[in-house]
Amino acid sequence: MATAAQAALGGAYASIAVDRAHLGARVQSTATATYTLHTLTLANRGIVKEFTRADGTVFAITWRGPGRPDLRQLLGAHFDTLQADNATQRGPRIRRPLSVNRPDFVVESGGHSGACWGVAVLPQLEPSGFSLSDLN
Repeated sequence: MATAAQAALGGAYASIAVDRAHLGARVQSTATATYTLHTLTLANRGIVKEFTRADGTVFAITWRGPGRPDLRQLLGAHFDTLQADNATQRGPRIRRPLSVNRPDFVVESGGHSGACWGVAVLPQLEPSGFSLSDLN
């Protein structure tokens, strides 16, 4: 449990190795002037991209593929906010896109069975010079 708590949006660079192992993925990293992109390729051909600042903090995550990856693993403590913001009076939302629109945490997702996508960002942690268009 302690290891899983380290792996998450807002976590340290070491969390990427934990995510890679948990998701059974291959990872390839590419540095840019303002961030490093870590692309995890899952066994089901899904792609998870984790963006880290120079200090190694994960500030954004994107995903696309045949299904949602383990968002509890990728979002860590922010997963509870995702669940809370997407609950209805009849219980958790299951078949609609998930979203969160808070000043400190943003999630957009969509797709359908066999083609899911999403993005999660901690805007206050974005490095200087980063643009949301960099997530594509």
